[in-house]
Amino acid sequence: MPATRFEITLRRPLAGGRSFGAVGPYEELKGRLHMSVDPAHAANRAITDLSRAPRDPAGRVAFSTDVSLLLPVDRAAATGRVLVDVVNRGNTVSVPNFNHATRPAFGPGSDPNPPIDTGDGWLMKHGWMVLSCGWQCDLPPGIPGLYRLQAPEAVDANGRRITGPVYVQLQSPGDVDAFMLSDRGHEPYEAADLSQPAAVLIVRDQLDGEITVIPRERWRFRDSRHIELDGGFEKGRIYQCVYAGVGAKVLGLGMVALRDAASWMKHGTEAEGHPAPGVVRRAHAYGRSQTGRLLRTLVHHDVNVDEAGRRAFDGIIANVAGAMLGEFNDRFGQNSKDRPSMMNHLEPTHVEPRGGLKAFYTNTSFEYHRGDASLIHTDAAGMRDLGPGASVRVYHFTGTEHGTGLWPPTDTTAVAADPRGLVERSQHLRGVVDYGRVMRALLTHLDRWASDGTPPPPSVVPRIDDGTAVDPTDLGKPFERIPGARYPIHHDRPQRRDFTTLPPKDGAPYGTRVASVDEDGNERAGIPVPEVAVPLATHTGWNLRHPDIGGADQMLYFAGATLPFARTRAERERTGDPRPSIAERYRSREDYLARVREAANRLVRDGYLLEEDIETSLTFAARSWAAFAEEGSRTA
Repeated sequence: MPATRFEITLRRPLAGGRSFGAVGPYEELKGRLHMSVDPAHAANRAITDLSRAPRDPAGRVAFSTDVSLLLPVDRAAATGRVLVDVVNRGNTVSVPNFNHATRPAFGPGSDPNPPIDTGDGWLMKHGWMVLSCGWQCDLPPGIPGLYRLQAPEAVDANGRRITGPVYVQLQSPGDVDAFMLSDRGHEPYEAADLSQPAAVLIVRDQLDGEITVIPRERWRFRDSRHIELDGGFEKGRIYQCVYAGVGAKVLGLGMVALRDAASWMKHGTEAEGHPAPGVVRRAHAYGRSQTGRLLRTLVHHDVNVDEAGRRAFDGIIANVAGAMLGEFNDRFGQNSKDRPSMMNHLEPTHVEPRGGLKAFYTNTSFEYHRGDASLIHTDAAGMRDLGPGASVRVYHFTGTEHGTGLWPPTDTTAVAADPRGLVERSQHLRGVVDYGRVMRALLTHLDRWASDGTPPPPSVVPRIDDGTAVDPTDLGKPFERIPGARYPIHHDRPQRRDFTTLPPKDGAPYGTRVASVDEDGNERAGIPVPEVAVPLATHTGWNLRHPDIGGADQMLYFAGATLPFARTRAERERTGDPRPSIAERYRSREDYLARVREAANRLVRDGYLLEEDIETSLTFAARSWAAFAEEGSRTA
């Protein structure tokens, strides 16, 4: 058993001992899971540089990871299912997303063990165990509370540290004197030396925009982890640096940690400290954004069979990953890097699982406007629809941004999963649509599919053959009609870049497609939650950076927009808004909520919403009515 020992450092009641329906109370067991793997075993052959890692006396590679296990106090009440929470940059994602809960924001000096917000308790009420598992060894240093992997560093044949090229992108919402050589404050690769006359620094104003090479004499390494530029770095501009780094950790052990943690949950014994041996029958993984891409990478490399030949995960949901993979198994890869143009990991876009694994690839409207999500279900040129394999479903959430929406409505928020405390602002209100309840239905279907073969609902995506998948420029005219709507003029398009040299050489663009829109500007494809099907606003997967943070012609990464309808006909006529007003659409609040209920019932009938979440949808709709329809409620 590659998982050798569960070292518990904290045991406490979950939510103060609250009882979750018939399942009863839960507890949290938190600590470190110790592991070791055979670098020569066929199950580990895909892991880059594993053969170069130090060995223990048994010839195995030892490592450990932070974990937290939420499970019923009465083990007999568990339903035999564990959801492996593939943490994003060290932060939990499953309980916040499935339970409509919040997650703590960690920074220097944070409480490493804050109370867990269980939200409405959905996962617990349905008897799920939840295992949050660290997999990332380059998390921001000095930040307590993040789930970390302790991975070994690879060495060369002479036992020396390895050096190699590093390609990093740097951008700030404010002017800065220096940049750390990493994304979002993560642990950087230290410069192999501070002279590096061959190092390159470029700047551009769009991800696929024209490059300006900054003369080498104008910038320098402040130390092995930072660079500085004469006159400083300008807010919003995109800087990219190529330099020689040193110290290549075995990043691919992150995927192995997830695999072996899942396998341990299913097959572990009391000898390793398993708290519920023999209880777990099925293991599913949920990853969002960064960790959705990690799961797609795991599927691509087929890192789902343990050293005993057993399937670890039975199902995965790779949420908001688009068509990308990531540098999660690369020498000098950067786990936090997330721009398609910065990585040689857009292909293969069609990632098919093997060995009986079931996969859901789910995306918001943002990943389509980022330029890559449509490539999951079209050819590379964006000219033909392509269906997924027999073990895959693909779902698009209509009118959504990357996250599960910001509430209350605002144009300003902290940069996600960034402990530096940076704040970003958009030109429109951010997206407010919470699609978490659709995720609950999909997780339920995934488990049934893996358990007894019950097919899940069909894929729902924008399609070329019915005209709902279009070029991003086709949306310009519909949004010109809406007063104040600032649709992006420039659309970054992922390219077939040549990464044999760094910075990579530009190549031919892929065929980016987005969902077409109706006369209100709302998307015509995907799964619309009831508040989108019965709208009070236009909901988009795009937004622009505010001039306050620079780069005002760039899309604000991860952001959607909310463009509220006018309340009355007189109000919309004053502004020239062609979209019918709220008063013209709905006779009253009661009429609006009745239509929301009808829309929710349709989703239940089609399998994209659980019946128990009809009332959840009415709650979300009621707060939207209060924010957008009631007099005096709007702040923007």
